[in-house]
Amino acid sequence: MHLFITGITGFVGARLAAWLAARGERASGIYVAGRPTPATADCWEVDLLDRAALGAALERSRPDAVVHLAALSHVGSSWRRMGDYFQVNVLGSEHLLDAAAAHGARRVVVASSAEVYGAVGEDELPIGEQRSPAPASPYALTKAAAERLALARGAVVVRSFNLVGAGQAASFALPSFARQLAAVERGESEPVIRVGNLSARRDFVHVADALAAYRLLAEDGVPGEVYNLASGEATSIRQALDRLMAVSGVDAEVVVDEARLRPVDVPVLAGDAAKLRALGWRPEHTLDDALAELWAEARGEVPA
Repeated sequence: MHLFITGITGFVGARLAAWLAARGERASGIYVAGRPTPATADCWEVDLLDRAALGAALERSRPDAVVHLAALSHVGSSWRRMGDYFQVNVLGSEHLLDAAAAHGARRVVVASSAEVYGAVGEDELPIGEQRSPAPASPYALTKAAAERLALARGAVVVRSFNLVGAGQAASFALPSFARQLAAVERGESEPVIRVGNLSARRDFVHVADALAAYRLLAEDGVPGEVYNLASGEATSIRQALDRLMAVSGVDAEVVVDEARLRPVDVPVLAGDAAKLRALGWRPEHTLDDALAELWAEARGEVPA
């Protein structure tokens, strides 16, 4: 299979391109400047807001399916950059869907987020896809809007819960913790870890398991359907930090930094991935695997 990946140099996109190549399959895609392009893929520097360039890239590529990963994705940043998030996540998705339809892509898989569910009570966990979105942040609102566009055009929507692993930006909680701990270990900073809200509970999925899910849905996902990509378990950020500190062997004081707190933070998210499992998907990695990977990366033992 040949997949066209938007955001092919990003956290998930780069790994997906490499994973496909290792399987003897093909990847191509678009990116914005700033990160190295995968050596195994045909890549073009294209802004999602540039309709002509986007169409030209798809015309040259002629993929079997499109996996739309490109987005602005930091929940906290979305409160400060609402206009940018709308432009990229909503208008950019509309342009991608238009271009895919015009250039013969058989199926489009659109990456959304569990953040669209908003606040959910404990008695309603794990969350199923039938639950109506109730976005509680600008980021979640833009992803819910992109979903509506995608589903109306017969795309497959994947509501990813918290993907984690090496290569994730340091603006996200767990990679930030790992890098702070590594700086303490090297003697570059005092033994203090600065954190935001540690009480929030999230459903963490190793990014490697997400690759198989996207590939599976590109072939077997039902057009116009939503699929949760989730483990079904909720772990607090505090628990994840404690486990990361145990992996690192670094002892540090944990201090709440007001600048890292969000105006609104959904208390808990855990998803039911029964629909995806019914297609044959099974997670093969754990949160502890991801934490070990993040620690090795922070110490410079694996490529960033």
